[in-house]
Amino acid sequence: MDHEELITLADGRTLEVATWGDATKPTVVFHHGTPGSSRTLALFQPLIDRGEFFFVTTSRAGYGRSSRDPGRAFASVVADTRAALDHLGRDAYTSLGWSGGGPHALACAALDAPRCRGVVAIASVVPIDVDINWTDGMGPENLEEFALALEGGPAFEAAIEAAGLFLAESSAENVLELMGGLLSEPDQAALSDDALRRAFAESTAYGFFEGWRGFYDDDVATFSPWGFDVTAITTPVDVFYGDLDLMVPASHGEWLAGHLPTARAHHYAHEGHLSIFANHADEVAAALAASALD
Repeated sequence: MDHEELITLADGRTLEVATWGDATKPTVVFHHGTPGSSRTLALFQPLIDRGEFFFVTTSRAGYGRSSRDPGRAFASVVADTRAALDHLGRDAYTSLGWSGGGPHALACAALDAPRCRGVVAIASVVPIDVDINWTDGMGPENLEEFALALEGGPAFEAAIEAAGLFLAESSAENVLELMGGLLSEPDQAALSDDALRRAFAESTAYGFFEGWRGFYDDDVATFSPWGFDVTAITTPVDVFYGDLDLMVPASHGEWLAGHLPTARAHHYAHEGHLSIFANHADEVAAALAASALD
């Protein structure tokens, strides 16, 4: 990264902010997945190397070195995003969200327009109450985690704490084993790239720098009211999804593409959760550029 710092928010919390790229270029705010950290953006190095955008990202509340914000909803990210951009002197931006970062990117489109000019959502989940079988097609680890999340209580907290301790030990050598049944063949192939695998492992481990509560809070937010109506978004939304995704099945992307009035669908039959951006950086860059012009 070009720069990483801690800023103090109005409520006294600490927010970890990182930037990459040419400050004269359009601003892209990146929202990492669940779990993750500000360092997850390193997975998108081909986008950074293009030199077309100025990337801003944070470790979401409770991840990395950012203070926890108990009870936060997805909508809560908007105030933190505004604070980071104000600190950096940035104004209009495009919101880029991957996986669990997708709803956070969508929150910015819903609640921070016109400052947020559009969204590129890659493998984003959808609200739990929409008309799909939410977990159908997920790998076994996700099925177990989300079943506990829906029940809540001590068993769920204990499971997330254990998972946090487990994932905090992620490394380039063990990350494929740690991900278990969540990696489809195209994702395993994508992670055969040493740089991508190392970035994925390091950014995951760093997310647990201060513990596991950020991961827990993300899961709680996923199955709680989001704080905004997804279908009321009026800014452009590019929806990327793949049929071989075992973390966020294609039905989620199909729902977003079919229910957001401004959606532009990018559907890839042979891609998974990581391979979709590893193999289609040009298309993601084009979507970001188009959003910056909208």
